[in-house]
Amino acid sequence: MSQISIGYHDKTPIYIDEEILQEAVLEQGLQDQAERIAKEEGILYQEALRLSLEYRNIQKIDHLWEFSSLTKLNLNNNFIKKIEGLDHLVNLTWLNLSFNNIKKIEGLNGLQKLEVLNLSNNRISLIENMDSLMELTVFCIANNKLHQLNNVVYLRKFKKLFTLNIDGNPIPEENNEEKYTLFLAIETFCDLRVTLSLYVQRNKASAKYNLDIEEMNQGELQAQQAAEEKQEQEAILQMHEDAFVEQMNGDYLYKNIIQNDTELKKLQCLPGVDELLEQRLVDLCNQLFDVGLAEYKRRDVEVNSFFCRLQTDVTDSQSRASKVLADFQREHKQVRKKFDSNISEMIGSFSETAQGIYPFALPLEDSHHQKITQIAVNTLELVAKGEAEEDFPDDVRMLFLDKNTVMDTLAASHDNHLQTINDRETQLVTRAEAWKVALIKGIEDTELKRNRMRIADIHRYGDYLRESNTLILNEDYQPSSAND
Repeated sequence: MSQISIGYHDKTPIYIDEEILQEAVLEQGLQDQAERIAKEEGILYQEALRLSLEYRNIQKIDHLWEFSSLTKLNLNNNFIKKIEGLDHLVNLTWLNLSFNNIKKIEGLNGLQKLEVLNLSNNRISLIENMDSLMELTVFCIANNKLHQLNNVVYLRKFKKLFTLNIDGNPIPEENNEEKYTLFLAIETFCDLRVTLSLYVQRNKASAKYNLDIEEMNQGELQAQQAAEEKQEQEAILQMHEDAFVEQMNGDYLYKNIIQNDTELKKLQCLPGVDELLEQRLVDLCNQLFDVGLAEYKRRDVEVNSFFCRLQTDVTDSQSRASKVLADFQREHKQVRKKFDSNISEMIGSFSETAQGIYPFALPLEDSHHQKITQIAVNTLELVAKGEAEEDFPDDVRMLFLDKNTVMDTLAASHDNHLQTINDRETQLVTRAEAWKVALIKGIEDTELKRNRMRIADIHRYGDYLRESNTLILNEDYQPSSAND
């Protein structure tokens, strides 16, 4: 794509609008027929994969909600003050917002596939609000306003991060403890690449703070283990809830009964009162709990089997549908080719026949001209002798008073007749050819529109299936891993 070279301060700051988006998309590769279709039918923004809006003096990010398939977005060298309007760009992997006026990292929660983020040359003072960017591999935040490098510890959670650029931030030279904190943090990043200016001091930090590094790693390991244990416990509790027997194992029900029975509490001190209900109720609850888990596992097997079969059926149906569509397109292409050939042959044959017939009209007109000329000459002689018997209208009688006028009139009439015959021949051939062209073009345009609608329908249906499956699996039913 050709580089846009609009000066950064050449124009007043603007907002993203429909005209800017259309211009940007058309600049990035639409050619020939695709460009014609885009201009006639409108651009399908949801099919665009890349969008470059750099050097356009943009002040606010907006109007991007239709770019659901976008993977790369360049908004560098603008006047943007706030990160916003990106929620629908769920497939974005590359985002360049460098050289803007951004003060805060925000508005990135929906970009879970983001791999490259460039925020260099802005006014950011804190690294924050990036928790959902777990796929991040490259992060550039050079030449901002980071004053506390220990804030970089925040980036330790991004396990795939391997390139970090924080050069040019205003960290005081005398603040060595802050620098060592930074190097202590980045030393524990796996395969992290830093700029050469930081490499030597990072090695010093590694030697000097080896014990601190070990303690940090140990603390993170313990926190990770605790999180995994909590997650496992939550999964077990969720399974009990899905089996409809939560808090049925043990004496939960008995304690709940006792807690809500104020009168029975008065009799608890009597010998043997506790044993009257507790043990039998606990045994009954445990029995129901075991039955509930067993039935849950049976249902789990049945549900998994259903969804596996459903997925197989859907895949088979899609395969058959693809084959039917491919066969149809192949046969339709042959039919279209034959149709175009037949129509062209018919119109060509008709035009050729017409062009062969029309020349016979010219001798007829010549014969007619000669006969009417002879009649006119005879009439001139009779009028000149005063022997004309016909009662001519005044204007006709005046015409025959001058031979030259009569002959000029006859010649003009003859020329007009010949021109009319030629024009009608041309009109017939031209209209027939135009009809053929319009017919074929109309069929092509209809098919193109239908294809584009089919693509849009496929996209919408795919989104519907993904949303439906996500809803079923995440809300109505939990995966069978909870059984383990």
